[in-house]
Amino acid sequence: MPAAPTRPGDAPGPARRLRALRGATTVDRDDAAPLLAATAELLRAMLDRNGLHVAEVVSIIVTTTRDLSSADPARATRDLGWPLVPVLSMSEIGVPTGLPRCIRVLMHVDVPRAHSAPRPVYLRDATALRPDLAARA
Repeated sequence: MPAAPTRPGDAPGPARRLRALRGATTVDRDDAAPLLAATAELLRAMLDRNGLHVAEVVSIIVTTTRDLSSADPARATRDLGWPLVPVLSMSEIGVPTGLPRCIRVLMHVDVPRAHSAPRPVYLRDATALRPDLAARA
């Protein structure tokens, strides 16, 4: 069977793996500035906690609860200087008992195969979503 074609610029290197990182945070009110600041804080924390660089980010899915509509959280990636990262923003389903004013992120990253397991990040009131994971250092 012939080898898979390579893309221009591809160079042989260490084996890599696509991983998904989870994160969530909350804001006190539906206002564009705090929503974008909280999203940027979460995105930076996700990279920092996992020892990653933005060049390793393949794509990001951001969801917000329905009580947040003042800004598109995808704008936070552009504000961070990440204009080439594809981002999809969506509204979550309206669960009556859900955590209010919550921003959730699913970040897909391309990392060396030997990279440690993904470490999720839960900030502010979002620690209540997964206290078992939020408590880990």
